[in-house]
Amino acid sequence: MNILSEVQGHFRGALPSRVGVALSGGGDSVALLHVLATWFQSRGVDVLAATVDHGLRDGSAQEAQQIAEMAAGLGVDHEILRWDDWDGKGNLQDQARRARYQLLGEWAKRRQIPIVALGHTADDQAETVLMRLARSAGVDGLAAMPVRRDLNGITLLRPLLKVTRAQLRSYLTENNLTWVEDPSNQDRRFERVRLRQAMQDLEPLGLTIETLSTVAENMARAKEALDHSVLSSARELATTVHGAVVFDEAMLRVQPDEVIHRLILGALRWVSGAGYPLRRQIMREALDTVRTGGGLTLGGCRILSRRGQVWICREYNAVRDDVAQPDGLWDNRWRLEGGADQDLEVRPLGKNGLSFCPDWRDSGCPREVLEATPSLWRGQDLIAAPMAEMANGWTIKAVISDEEFYAGLLSH
Repeated sequence: MNILSEVQGHFRGALPSRVGVALSGGGDSVALLHVLATWFQSRGVDVLAATVDHGLRDGSAQEAQQIAEMAAGLGVDHEILRWDDWDGKGNLQDQARRARYQLLGEWAKRRQIPIVALGHTADDQAETVLMRLARSAGVDGLAAMPVRRDLNGITLLRPLLKVTRAQLRSYLTENNLTWVEDPSNQDRRFERVRLRQAMQDLEPLGLTIETLSTVAENMARAKEALDHSVLSSARELATTVHGAVVFDEAMLRVQPDEVIHRLILGALRWVSGAGYPLRRQIMREALDTVRTGGGLTLGGCRILSRRGQVWICREYNAVRDDVAQPDGLWDNRWRLEGGADQDLEVRPLGKNGLSFCPDWRDSGCPREVLEATPSLWRGQDLIAAPMAEMANGWTIKAVISDEEFYAGLLSH
């Protein structure tokens, strides 16, 4: 395989002014940096690199400095990003991964880098498919890693997903490049390491890197088709009201289970603002609720069946302690406008507040929906609750548009 041609194929049309590379110092990212630096620097494109030092083992800072020197040898601007937030709790690898993407995204924003290239290979893709299989994943899980995805306005690009680790090692050798071997890649405490070693036994059975990578490609195409089908269904049977998603119950129930799953999951994410979807096993209860009626609390939201409609709204308990100034952001979504009284606070309406809103039924919303909406208070006195038909000169503005619910169905 011609690795340069493979990478070039992901940059069609006008070239960006800057490209970033997530440089771990391992062979995959070093090869990617070399390819991009060699190709781009003669074309007026600045190549920058960043290394995340998680600080989880002795010598990581020294290793990051060695990587910086390696980048400097290629004439690449390099920055070390340090993670200092590990509290010793939870899933270390998952938190480290999230921190890595957050730090890279912040770096790219600060340096005005529109595209950050990642060194994931066909081997990584195959390992991810196996990991997802072990968790009984559906179409989305088996689609594994996409070539491109958005990270808060930054494009993450994986141009090496069709290139094997062995092919990259040959490239490194041919170009006299050195790299750093992460000792954790041999630590069998990690699931990915165990799967990587098990793949050697699976290969004679036909479960090769290429085969598993092809499975991911097939599932990615199936996911894309499902996404568009779900979006079409949402346009037909869903509306948004006061930060809630409302489905026509009869129309929703006749949809295939997978379509209902995706619609409900998308609604839960949009209403709660959650960054990650709920696991499929947890979502089964939500599907049963939609099929049979009734109510359910899930992921900071409530699912309600009311008068031929299924409502997915914010749960009161998820926001009951949220307090903001009138000009501040409440629940990361709402702002109230209408005055500048310093004695006022924005709090959830709650059952008590709703009792002061005689016309709340005119909103057309169930009481459970309105109880979790923002309202304006002076001490224990309710001043305004615009969503419950008690505006008193105040209005509510959303910083997350209703259209984002529909758009999110294509990117979950």
